[in-house]
Amino acid sequence: MTTLTRQDLNFGQVVADILCEFLEVAIHLILYVREVYPSGIFQKRKKYNVPVQMSCHPELNQYIQDTLHCIKPLIEKNDAEKVVVVIMDKERHPVERFVFEISQPPLLSISSDTLLSHVEQLLRAFILKISVCDAVLNNNPPGCSFSVLVHTRDAATRNMEKVQVIKVSFSGNCEPTVVCNH
Repeated sequence: MTTLTRQDLNFGQVVADILCEFLEVAIHLILYVREVYPSGIFQKRKKYNVPVQMSCHPELNQYIQDTLHCIKPLIEKNDAEKVVVVIMDKERHPVERFVFEISQPPLLSISSDTLLSHVEQLLRAFILKISVCDAVLNNNPPGCSFSVLVHTRDAATRNMEKVQVIKVSFSGNCEPTVVCNH
């Protein structure tokens, strides 16, 4: 049984990889469950041993991947505090927010098998909660769009050298904005 410590691996990179994979699944599932896009652009897949819906629309998928590519370095450095998926009405007023608060718990000494199993259970629980959230939320108005926002810790804002704003539009329905640290 392998034991992991913070010194044995790039903890920030491992956390960023796991969180970005989870956020990708969560964003797709939110867009499906909250009917931001037609159900026909989604395909059933299995993640964390549960069925999820993932988009098969190339431009939407690219936007989500580009967004996560921008967020990942912030997570690696523990500079990302929150990732927020905002669903907006036609006038771009927020109607819903899905907030993912990010913190890195201390990793003292734990078997890698135990750690991975525990993390998978936690992520599965999050995905299942997203899957059933429509049962407790009101329907969104037609024509909604979404944005993904990143809230950084104060230190990250001071350390940013160059900020680039990327605007991506697809299906004439959404013009999301991502702020990237380059």
